[in-house]
Amino acid sequence: MTSVLAQTTQANPLSFLIFLLPIGLLFFLMRSQKRRLNQQKALQRSVEEGDEILTTGGIFGTVVEIDEDEDTLVIEIAPETRIKMVRAGVARRLTEDEPEDDEQDSAWGDDEGADAGS
Repeated sequence: MTSVLAQTTQANPLSFLIFLLPIGLLFFLMRSQKRRLNQQKALQRSVEEGDEILTTGGIFGTVVEIDEDEDTLVIEIAPETRIKMVRAGVARRLTEDEPEDDEQDSAWGDDEGADAGS
């Protein structure tokens, strides 16, 4: 009888793997969610006056004033139309430091014109 008990208590490596796989997936999902949350908070903290933003409500506007004490922003959504909102309502910053493609487009246009006239 003890030999039967010894056989049933031996762990199968496959069953151990099946148990660890969901735990590992849950760990990676939680880690990626935390990373995304930290990126969103960093974006909200980095908003400055003059930045064009998109709010979580889908409103486009330009940041006119920042109140650090209350953690709010005043946003101009149309000429002479301003709203006050919490900083956490910023979904995306549209003003980015991206290289201008206009210079590259004009350079391509000049080359094509030179080739066509030759």
